[in-house]
Amino acid sequence: MSPLISAQLKQLPTSPGVYIFKDVGGNILYVGKAANLYHRVRSYFAASAKLSAKSQRLVVRVNDIEFFVTNSEQEALILELNLIKRYRPHYNVRLKDDKTFPYLKITLNEDWPRIYFTRRLVSDGGRYFGPFTSAKSVRETLKVLKRIFPFRTCKKPLSGTDVRVCLEYHINQCVGPCIGAVTRQGYEKVIKQAILFLEGKQEMVLKQLESKMQEAASSLDFEKAVILRDQIQAIEKIIEGQKIAAAVTGEQDVIAFASDKDQSCVQVFFIRSGKLVGRESFVLQGTGSEEPEQIMSSFIEQFYSVATYIPPLLLLQHPVGNKTKIETWLQDKKGSKVRLQVPFRGNKKQLVEIVATNAEHGLQQLKLRQHPVPSDMTAILLEVQKELHLPRLPERMESYDISNTQGKLAVGSMVVFDRGQPKPSYYRHFRIKTIAGIDDYGMLQEVLWRRFKRSFQSGEATASGSWAVMPDLVLVDGGKGQLNAVRSVMREVGAGVVPVAGLAKENEEIFIPGQPEPITLSASSPARHMLQHLRDEAHRFALGYHRKIRQKASFVSVLDMVPGIGPKRKRALLRKFGSVQVLREATVAELAVTGGMNPSLAKKVKEYL
Repeated sequence: MSPLISAQLKQLPTSPGVYIFKDVGGNILYVGKAANLYHRVRSYFAASAKLSAKSQRLVVRVNDIEFFVTNSEQEALILELNLIKRYRPHYNVRLKDDKTFPYLKITLNEDWPRIYFTRRLVSDGGRYFGPFTSAKSVRETLKVLKRIFPFRTCKKPLSGTDVRVCLEYHINQCVGPCIGAVTRQGYEKVIKQAILFLEGKQEMVLKQLESKMQEAASSLDFEKAVILRDQIQAIEKIIEGQKIAAAVTGEQDVIAFASDKDQSCVQVFFIRSGKLVGRESFVLQGTGSEEPEQIMSSFIEQFYSVATYIPPLLLLQHPVGNKTKIETWLQDKKGSKVRLQVPFRGNKKQLVEIVATNAEHGLQQLKLRQHPVPSDMTAILLEVQKELHLPRLPERMESYDISNTQGKLAVGSMVVFDRGQPKPSYYRHFRIKTIAGIDDYGMLQEVLWRRFKRSFQSGEATASGSWAVMPDLVLVDGGKGQLNAVRSVMREVGAGVVPVAGLAKENEEIFIPGQPEPITLSASSPARHMLQHLRDEAHRFALGYHRKIRQKASFVSVLDMVPGIGPKRKRALLRKFGSVQVLREATVAELAVTGGMNPSLAKKVKEYL
């Protein structure tokens, strides 16, 4: 220990505050907070200190110590966050944030408010939603809002006396305040509905729009009723997509992460009124030697220091250090009670597990995106070739999966990776035609038979995306049983020379022909991550198609029982309501204004439901 450090340690106060470690060049290595600066800072340099490997590397580089005294631990926390964001020290866990987070802003301080993208938080009376992880997230949200709520996007002063109106008014994307087509009170209702929607209170918006639609229909203003109907349908479609498997109520953010080496991928699910209204993925750097509690604490402190809204409950994958202090800090920011909870059972635990699974997938995709250059991807493919004993580099890999409900409504999927990158334009769905009952092997064989039969049909194109192109590797989800079933049918159809492998989910073991024992790659292997991503993509694609088929089948089967509902009316109802549950909750008035329907038929549908 240098004489300077020894002298500085003796001068430390016992007050709360923030300390800064610097290297010989004056660069900031680490920023920390403490309830007692004297005890906390000296603990790094005590002879008996049991430091992590990361802290040991830090201490040997410290050449100078600075500190700031604060009035409370809360003030120390705020100052620490500001300094980390400003200096981004190498040894701190830090939220990857090269620039300010993007937000949605609603200019409530203006007479005719606008909704737009911004990166600046200003106390000017505007309402902010965020932060989002990327500008793309904000723009996608704006697209959804604009499709449903006809607010203005122009910046020009509004007098209400303009002679000409813009295209957005003609296509029902603006209510036309520039020409006086809407009162200020009417425009304020549009903005309030958009705010309710962003807050996750879509049911309130639906009730308002349904009431207005019924009024318009009663007044024989069918053009307005149709516009409102379209808005309702758009919101109902979004609500359907926001439903989650775990039954939860109230408002909460659910946080989980997955780590690899010196980075962690954090997923946050935003639950409002029991619906998943959004999710964001963040990257933390500098987490290599940190405990899960420290990673979780650092994320919560940094994320909610810039968040525009804090729910009353945060469901966490891991507990946090200084729980009481963080809850107090969050409560001061929110103005009401905030709880941090790590659930151990029930629906909340199930929800955290869902978020943790998404974090794992997010980490895998992050690692793949971090190897975008051809040389890196070639190295990964070379590893796949070596580990699976392939005759050539697997530039085109195909994966297959089956999805069904007790053998019914069975479908198969085919996904294609070209030089390690997903190629959605090459993906294909299959409806199972020849297999009845529960027979996943037989269904998988049918899919492979149909795929490779197409390859040998005359007249097929030879373009890179066609059936005629042979893969360098076929991957199926499963072990020896699935592998043998696939090899059998491929030999039968003449594709026996194509290499095949099975990747079993339980232990992530890889099975290949001619090798009795499975291949097990390390958890950090890029080749393993590549194959997992390929397999999981096939599963996702199959499951999504199966859900769509199942939903449509159950919907149509119900309508088949209603006299007077033929194919055209079924299609119209399916387009509007999409599921039996939504149809069952619809009012007679909503059913009546659907294309081809009338009040009498609407009553019949309600009676049968």
